[in-house]
Amino acid sequence: MFEQSYTFHFEAAHELGANVEDKPDHPYGHIHGHSFEVTVTLAAEDVGETGWVMDFAALKEECARVHARLDHRFLNTIEGLERPTLENIARYIHAVLSQSITDLYAVEVARPSLKERVKFCPVPGR
Repeated sequence: MFEQSYTFHFEAAHELGANVEDKPDHPYGHIHGHSFEVTVTLAAEDVGETGWVMDFAALKEECARVHARLDHRFLNTIEGLERPTLENIARYIHAVLSQSITDLYAVEVARPSLKERVKFCPVPGR
């Protein structure tokens, strides 16, 4: 089994008021921003004649499209990210990339300054 990963970063704002509305002083209830780190992982049984899971240039191009959708945005206004928790951001990025990347295995989204991360790795058949 081969795994190939690429990491990119984006800056964005969000608020999680609906998640913490019963806690009026919760810091995530107000608009705030983060530096997000995204690691995209592909997996393949074999690399075939090409010798790679995916051309890194092509992978970077696909990730750049996601970056353009998210960087310096208010995430709550993006369709599919109305509740932008780390879990939902990871699932969203996976859904976008899975349309063009056959061997997509997992997406991990982190807020390094807070030492928080979530990995979304859908299990086939679930």
